[in-house]
Amino acid sequence: MVPVPTLPTGRFAPSPTGELHLGNLRTALLAWLSARSHGRAFIVRMEDLDRVTSSPLHERDQLGALEALGIDWDGEVIRQSDRFAIYDDAIATLAAADRTYECFCTRREIREAISAPHDAPTVSGLVADGAYPGTCRRLTARQVGELRAEGRRPAIRLRAESTLVRVVDELHGPVSGIVDDVVLRRNDGVPAYNLAVVVDDAAQVVAEVVRGDDLLSSTPRQVLLQQLLGLPTPAYAHVPLVLGADGVRLAKRHGAVTLTQLGQIGIDGAATLGLLAASAGLAEPGEKVSAQELVGRFDLHAIPSEPWVLPANLQRSE
Repeated sequence: MVPVPTLPTGRFAPSPTGELHLGNLRTALLAWLSARSHGRAFIVRMEDLDRVTSSPLHERDQLGALEALGIDWDGEVIRQSDRFAIYDDAIATLAAADRTYECFCTRREIREAISAPHDAPTVSGLVADGAYPGTCRRLTARQVGELRAEGRRPAIRLRAESTLVRVVDELHGPVSGIVDDVVLRRNDGVPAYNLAVVVDDAAQVVAEVVRGDDLLSSTPRQVLLQQLLGLPTPAYAHVPLVLGADGVRLAKRHGAVTLTQLGQIGIDGAATLGLLAASAGLAEPGEKVSAQELVGRFDLHAIPSEPWVLPANLQRSE
């Protein structure tokens, strides 16, 4: 059993499905610096819900990459794959409050339903972009029986009632979003990300979530789940991503983007840390600095607000 933290924490929560790239590592560094500069504990949580795509080998590689930068953590690494029963309890709580329903839709049916704008959830005339329109929300008992007889296995969705949720992000300010009927458990029995992350952040006393701003749109969903489950809402800070020269979120196709690839061209962990620190305005280009030295320099609100574009010397030429 992993001990439950008793002090407020920060966290980094990767999915162990491959090597961490510079975008992941930059976010991890900023999350670690924010936690340490506030005197908080820092935990690493492996979001390995899907055991088909997750790998212990990738987990070891990711933890090694963090260590190479000087990022440490408190306590044991927490794995979501060990916590399914806890997520099931949370779903049961929502079900008891009549806030769940079974969804038998296939992916194709969901795509078709989303493409019909007149079915999208609305609040005061606002439409939840790309929202699941609740096709299965009002199925009769007979219809449910027929779908089961076809051999369909249901997912479990939140009955969100198109709630409009407002979040105040530390970097983006007030952000509002209409919450759709998000999946809580997939039809293969695997708990969904949005539910698991909410349950884990509360259980692990996470006071601040620092993560990439591609997840900002998911935050209203998570805040609503926190409210429905009676869980605290941490502070959120969504930091800019790292992009390739093509303006697309960083990926391996862009060039030297992982520690392994950087090592092949002579850039070790210490030099990578300096590169990331400079990208966040915490060091001069080429300056040698340790992660611990950066703690005293860190100011979340002083990091650049624009995405960092991978330097040209690291880009793959086409």
